[in-house]
Amino acid sequence: MTSVPQAAIDLAKRFEGFCRVPKNDPGRAYPYICPAGFWTIGYGRLCDPKHPPITEAEGAAYLGQDLMTTLTATLKYCPVLATESNLRLAAIVDFTFNLGAGRLQTSTLRRRVNQRDWHGVASELRRWVYGGGRVLPGLVARRQAEIMLLG
Repeated sequence: MTSVPQAAIDLAKRFEGFCRVPKNDPGRAYPYICPAGFWTIGYGRLCDPKHPPITEAEGAAYLGQDLMTTLTATLKYCPVLATESNLRLAAIVDFTFNLGAGRLQTSTLRRRVNQRDWHGVASELRRWVYGGGRVLPGLVARRQAEIMLLG
């Protein structure tokens, strides 16, 4: 089994962040609503609003589990990535982690990846910058970081 590329872990940690809410309990993270309107905890894990607080180590463990699931889905929908560089794989794994396997499955991005049209992949990634109906600067930066990994 292929392992999650370190670059995907780094991107997820960088852009998701370990959100510590409330600030008066800095050692743990509590559920919060992300900019796209979903209840989230730790490093971008979707959760129930009543989820108990977690430590950063628990958040990293959840992230590892979530990225393995994401890797499996990414390779299912984009099998060509099994023979591409770990950096290209990491870029698409991060996209899938951020937006979900369903979005990848039905996207033009998927078709471009499977055609190995890396210029087209970059163009498609630039389109996925909306959350809650508006352009989010964090998503613009995230997509640019993914594009940089395409080479």
